[in-house]
Amino acid sequence: MRTLLFIVIILLGLQPLHAQLFSKERLRNLEDFDNKQWSWGYFLGLNTYDFKFEYSAEGKDVTVNKKAGFNVGLVGNMRISNYLDLRLEPGVMFVDREVIFNEISDPQWADKPDRDVKSTYIHIPLLLKVSTKRINNFKPFVETGLSVSWNLSSNEKNPDDNYANEFRMKTNTFYWEIGFGIDLYLFYFKFTPSIRGVFALSDELVRDNRPDSEFTGNIDKMMSRGIFLNFKFQ
Repeated sequence: MRTLLFIVIILLGLQPLHAQLFSKERLRNLEDFDNKQWSWGYFLGLNTYDFKFEYSAEGKDVTVNKKAGFNVGLVGNMRISNYLDLRLEPGVMFVDREVIFNEISDPQWADKPDRDVKSTYIHIPLLLKVSTKRINNFKPFVETGLSVSWNLSSNEKNPDDNYANEFRMKTNTFYWEIGFGIDLYLFYFKFTPSIRGVFALSDELVRDNRPDSEFTGNIDKMMSRGIFLNFKFQ
């Protein structure tokens, strides 16, 4: 009975708090911000990239050790309606991955199966942002769209391959992206933390010069996957 009475008291005490946070209208910051046709800003963030491999035949999987990277870029936003925005976010992504080939039998390379794949991407996504109704000083949203990137460290034109310790990728890649976040309206600016998944739509691997390469011969497709944690300031 005491426990039940304690729970009832707690629930009764939470009702005013719930009403204050979600029901009571409070003073709004930047009340006219979302009425602008165009708005601008920048973002900083972190990333972690992986590879998805598809194989021509059964064998040991290629392992990828993911490492944290860094994002920086600009934000351009075009208002379509109260709940829809079109957003362009060009940026630079610094990405680090370690690829480990687990099926190397050549004695010369069996003790060197890993490749440190450092990439610098010029990344340009075009996103449709779908927002909820603004609640006091915050507004959740989801976003999705397509993007293209240029890998400045791809080694695509390098004549050397994995047998010379060079891992090669295609320079241009297209992606599908989807994510969510929340707009926080502060006194002087709008702050937006968001999480977004990035999925390559095409094969990125440049195969070794030997068709029977133990490194790339069994790989049918290699496609990047990534997660962005971005913090936008507008």
